Amino acid sequence: KLTCDGQRDFAALQHSRINDQETNGKTSAASSNDFSDPIYKEIAITNGYINRMTREELRSKLAEFKLETRGVKDVLKKRLKNYYKKQKLMQKEHISGDSCYDYICVVDFEATCEEGNPPEFVHEIIEFPIVLVNTRTLEIEDTFQQYVKPEINPKLSDFCISLTGITQDIVDKADIFPQVLQNVIDWMRQRELGTKYSYSMLTDGSWDMSKFLNIQCRISRIKYPSFAKKWINIRKSYGNFYKVPRNQTKLTIMLENLGMSYDGRPHSGLDDSKNIARIAIRMLQDGCDLRVNERIHGGQLMTVSSSVPLEGAPAPQMPRYRN
Repeated sequence: KLTCDGQRDFAALQHSRINDQETNGKTSAASSNDFSDPIYKEIAITNGYINRMTREELRSKLAEFKLETRGVKDVLKKRLKNYYKKQKLMQKEHISGDSCYDYICVVDFEATCEEGNPPEFVHEIIEFPIVLVNTRTLEIEDTFQQYVKPEINPKLSDFCISLTGITQDIVDKADIFPQVLQNVIDWMRQRELGTKYSYSMLTDGSWDMSKFLNIQCRISRIKYPSFAKKWINIRKSYGNFYKVPRNQTKLTIMLENLGMSYDGRPHSGLDDSKNIARIAIRMLQDGCDLRVNERIHGGQLMTVSSSVPLEGAPAPQMPRYRN
């Protein structure tokens, strides 16, 4: 809940917006709003004032509320608007302020590759990382990482080794994919995901699940795992939440716009996953309800509407082998 000081600050913030509108003789855009509750008019008036604040004014106000002050101006505006909106609605008990899921499992596979990415080349997963984000504490609670031995192209290209940092010796000593997947499922079960705790998978783009995992399951002659049939594509979530075009949703650009820099080795699956998790945590802090927005059905990528009833991923189970 907002503290007494915070309530006074926002009351003052709101009062200054109303005065500002009266001074300029402007009519609130909220007058045409379908929401009958006056709280939405208050929010609309405040949003209009926030839109006119300078970057320094935004940073100063965010600092008052002990919120993150890093990021480009549009991110700062969204952060302040969402904080105010959530606090006002929680006072009215319109929302609980809780995340959609108890946990988010961030996955970013590394796969075999060749320079130039020839179309006939078959990509095989060679690193399976998971970063477990606790949506209540907004912290990375645990990580999983195992390397995978490729079967179709067991010898890694020099390009792949240079890009990923994964050596031939590492994959030679690794388990094949079905065993690694079983280890992943055991790890998730130990953390009671899908039983005691609700969760969702999260990726940076569509390819991890719709392409890499899909292809790998066919190579390994196993059915596609049910726990990975739906996921949060953070690029879509980020673009929709901060209202930015698709070319502003690459990993390094998302980090930069949020006032952060990449930490670790690019194209390390685990390091990529940790950085994606940092973006997810910042988005949750900024008031974004991260929820499933993509799924795979019949081997095809499909969009999940935000109007679909919310449900977490099922308890993980090892898929059956294909006939």
